[in-house]
Amino acid sequence: MTPDTSFLLIGALANQANTTKDTVRHYEQLGLLKSRKRQAGSRLYTEFHPECIERIELIKSAQAIGFTLTEIKDSLNDYYDGLLDIGEQLNMTEKKLEQVKKQQANINRMVELLTQRIDILKHMKIDHSSIPSVEDCQPSTTLSR
Repeated sequence: MTPDTSFLLIGALANQANTTKDTVRHYEQLGLLKSRKRQAGSRLYTEFHPECIERIELIKSAQAIGFTLTEIKDSLNDYYDGLLDIGEQLNMTEKKLEQVKKQQANINRMVELLTQRIDILKHMKIDHSSIPSVEDCQPSTTLSR
């Protein structure tokens, strides 16, 4: 019986998906990719269905817009099984947008605080001042959570 040549070995999959074998192994360990084992003589090979190329591209796209591998795993199989409807996708994406907006607000606030700190230190350097006062170092507002 001849082996099914439509399945890909890990190197071929990684190459075609423009990623690394380590990434493929990691995705497989997390359950994002499915494989099958094939015995060839004394060696055991892991083979992947060509659909895994598309899955890897989808995973990388989701990561690029801020989804974690855990979040992706929770919905990837439902997506491929047709069980993840547009409403659920919209809800997940809206939640992710809110999360990213909060992160952005925190980053903007950190930029403000760092800029203030740099201004204080530059002023101290010019004036040869000593240690700044506690009030000079306190942020005027806290970061949002």
